[in-house]
Amino acid sequence: MHSPHDPFVRVRGAREHNLRGVDVDIPRDVLAVFTGVSGSGKSSLAFGTIYAEAQRRYFESVAPYARRLIHQAGAPKVGEITGLPPAVSLQQRRSAPTSRSSVGTVTTLSNSLRMLFSRAGSYPAGAERLDSDAFSSNTAVGACPECHGLGRVHRTTEELLVPDPSLSIRDGAIAAWPGAWQGKNLRDVLDALGYDVDRPWRELARQDRDWILFTDEQPVVTVHPVREAGRIHRPYQGTYMSARRYVMKTFADSKSQTLRAKAERFLASEPCPACGGSRLRPEAMAVTFAGRTIAELASLPLSDLADVLASGADTSETARVLTEDLLARIATVTELGLGYLSPDRATPTLSAGELQRLRLATQLRSGLFGVVYVLDEPSAGLHPADTEALLKVLDRLKAAGNSVFVVEHHLDVMRHADWLVDVGPQAGEHGGRVLHSGPVAEVEGVRDSETARFLFGRNASPVRAVRAPRGWLKVGPVTRHNLRAVTAEIPLGAFTAVTGVSGSGKSTLVGEITEELAGVDRLVCVDQKPIGRTPRSNLATYTGLFDVVRKVFAATDTAKERGYGVGRFSFNVAGGRCETCQGEGFVSVELLFLPSTYAPCPDCAGARYKPETLEVTYRGRNIAEVLDLTVETAAEFFADTPPVVRSLRTLLDVGLGYLRLGQPATELSGGEAQRIKLASELQRARRGHTLYLLDEPTTGLHPADVEVLTGRLHELVDGGNSVVVVEHDMAVVAGADWVVDLGPGGGDRGGQIVATGTPADVAHTKGSRTAPYLARARGEAEGRG
Repeated sequence: MHSPHDPFVRVRGAREHNLRGVDVDIPRDVLAVFTGVSGSGKSSLAFGTIYAEAQRRYFESVAPYARRLIHQAGAPKVGEITGLPPAVSLQQRRSAPTSRSSVGTVTTLSNSLRMLFSRAGSYPAGAERLDSDAFSSNTAVGACPECHGLGRVHRTTEELLVPDPSLSIRDGAIAAWPGAWQGKNLRDVLDALGYDVDRPWRELARQDRDWILFTDEQPVVTVHPVREAGRIHRPYQGTYMSARRYVMKTFADSKSQTLRAKAERFLASEPCPACGGSRLRPEAMAVTFAGRTIAELASLPLSDLADVLASGADTSETARVLTEDLLARIATVTELGLGYLSPDRATPTLSAGELQRLRLATQLRSGLFGVVYVLDEPSAGLHPADTEALLKVLDRLKAAGNSVFVVEHHLDVMRHADWLVDVGPQAGEHGGRVLHSGPVAEVEGVRDSETARFLFGRNASPVRAVRAPRGWLKVGPVTRHNLRAVTAEIPLGAFTAVTGVSGSGKSTLVGEITEELAGVDRLVCVDQKPIGRTPRSNLATYTGLFDVVRKVFAATDTAKERGYGVGRFSFNVAGGRCETCQGEGFVSVELLFLPSTYAPCPDCAGARYKPETLEVTYRGRNIAEVLDLTVETAAEFFADTPPVVRSLRTLLDVGLGYLRLGQPATELSGGEAQRIKLASELQRARRGHTLYLLDEPTTGLHPADVEVLTGRLHELVDGGNSVVVVEHDMAVVAGADWVVDLGPGGGDRGGQIVATGTPADVAHTKGSRTAPYLARARGEAEGRG
């Protein structure tokens, strides 16, 4: 039995996902890094086992009634864990972003700022003091009544609603109207009201056009439909709704994302005329601090806001206490390299890395000690210069008496660790073992470790000869966010890396590359958004592989005899699927006071199909068994079915051989989703020159996976295409043909092109924050090559 003061977290028999009965001891009060190739099982160990068990134990201490109100994960598959303190998790998962969530709300800076204005603001003579809620656009007492606290209003114009005035109403002049019967009904109602629906729109009188598009009246008339041969149309009562009213109603009330998106095309968003975009009522906007309104202070970058607050304009005791609290909160955010963000910046516009660092800053202020912080790739989306600041923060969390467990791929973070847990050796079923748990230096002797190969420079990748461009693509001038009339030239037929510290404007610049630009025949953007939000979407359905596999099964003799078509082998439609679980493979079991748990379906035992469907086999396997194959095994199984092999080959080429064909989309990481998209793009027949645009494709990838992925991207360029990546991994940048470096800093301190040229040119540019790190990466490559 271990003493309660055991200095180790001891895990015994961890079997979550692909872990194979793992036993591992990790010391407390250290910075421990979990590493291994993508899919090796490191997240299953850190999050799926250690954090999940800490969370489960905490919930055990909560009253059963309260437990029902908390979404709980089930108990992890593990023998036992001893020496485990309470845990706090900071994952990269995006919370549902809303237009009301901002940097200020995530960091709680907004609360302190509102309190400052309420208690220490300068009020107009005779005005009564306002409560802090009156300075929030998210409350009824504070929000501008015109725009409901959103700061913008949606308007529409004749030009938006009627893009082609040469058409008549019958020919579809009012593009904003709904299609099918509803649009025909509105046209017939107008006809019955006496408007000419056959004259070109531009020939109608101005007052008629205005009434048709903008009236708030809703007259009801009797419509006599035009008779069609063989069909009886009875007269009916039809109600008219103007085009503006229809668009506004659809945009505000429709549950259909497609209909809302269509309605939005006919709307122009502009600052609210009542509050000027400040989101607040006039009473709140009349109060100032240091001569500025709360909206003006909230729009300043945090580093500038700190300067205003520190100027000490108000000397009252209340103001001093509140400004000191604000300055301390801002300091932790700026220390993490986020001083360029303003409190009113909307959360959905932040990258996953920025959002995670904001949460990290909030944790630093919380002053907890004796807990385990479990972090998911905190260096994701960080420039090497920002990673150094991050390491200081992790050291501070550790120094405060906490254990910091980090899932990480960044070599600098690994080198900085006190303890390294290397999981592998490969991914999926070829992984799930702990190869090394101990000091970083000792992993060098582990022969199977992919991590050791990169950590100790045993990886000889030759320095690539720079390709000559076959033309140039001009982007800009761009004036958006922090870019001011920036113009960039990108070589065609080459591999270009866009670099710069976080917030320097990289994604903004790359976002301006469209198919309309001269020199772009075809544009493919590969992002990290999920390939599906439900377990019904999986690797096979997304890549189109499932369609081919179902055809193979429908072509078997048994299927033909029974009259089973392709639809019989889908788990998404009624027919061949198990109806007890609706083709999900599992059912939810409600356990009242315990977390609801998922159990394999009692009828199909998780197979998703009816027994009759499973009687059809192809080479000894039924459809459920084929979906359970890994990409690697399936490539051998379908070796003589060319369409299947082509799909599988591209998945293998981007290093996803370990995924199962039926792996639900909800289990895939952002990096895996991005590589699946790239693979499905690679399997398409080549059509002329394509420009591939990737935003941080190496996020979440181990250096061994980065090597495979960049190899594929360079093959695309060798095939006559162009590749542009926004990238922080200096090994990738060092192997590019051309580099565009933005900066010098983030936010207002960035937004300029600091250096452009070959990696060798940029590595020697003075004033570039990227240059020293790129020079080091080139030196390492040359030393190995």
